[in-house]
Amino acid sequence: MTQAGSALSVSMTGCHTCNQVVRIGKNSHHQGLRCPRCGTKLHPRIHNSLLLTWMLVCLAFVLYIPANVLPMTRVVALGQAQEDTIMSGVIYFIQHGSWYIGLVIFIASVFVPMLKLAMLMFLLISVQRKSQWRPRERTRIYRITELVGRWSMLDIYVVTILIALVSLGVFADIDVGPAAIFFAGVVVLTIFAAKSFDPRLIWDNIETEQSSLPPEEQGAKYIDR
Repeated sequence: MTQAGSALSVSMTGCHTCNQVVRIGKNSHHQGLRCPRCGTKLHPRIHNSLLLTWMLVCLAFVLYIPANVLPMTRVVALGQAQEDTIMSGVIYFIQHGSWYIGLVIFIASVFVPMLKLAMLMFLLISVQRKSQWRPRERTRIYRITELVGRWSMLDIYVVTILIALVSLGVFADIDVGPAAIFFAGVVVLTIFAAKSFDPRLIWDNIETEQSSLPPEEQGAKYIDR
């Protein structure tokens, strides 16, 4: 059975806007070709994918610190103000018996964003180091980052619902804290970072190595890794 190559190996690429497959020729990707269907400029890979993804990931890390240190909510009751961070809110729910709510908020608002940043950094470093390790598993890791990223906004939704439900007039009031802005920034930046990373770069290193092997050995090496 013949090992299938990538579209780039046969001088073809897909439009990032409408997914039209276009033949670009051996050197045409440097000549500003555009998609015949929608007119988008064609790139065999997402332009400056690694640089853009690194920039978004680093910026998300910077915003992640104030998102967890600053208060997420500010409650004023009977003249006394109380501010809660994400973690203090999690601890509050656990101490008052609502451990499942605290667990959901912890996973969605603390664990998932950090895990997503860690996975993106792992993928970036593996591509830059031209790693040959398990490309299929790394591609699955990338798909996971795309899937779970949007659920990090759950904490913002919880705060919004609390503000809508708490309407005790002069007795109590609840406001969104500054951490909400930074946290929303982290979520948005990680979503864009996942979109800017081109998972085909994982397979480019594999294909380069495969092309130097005898035909009977091509396709077997990365399966066993």
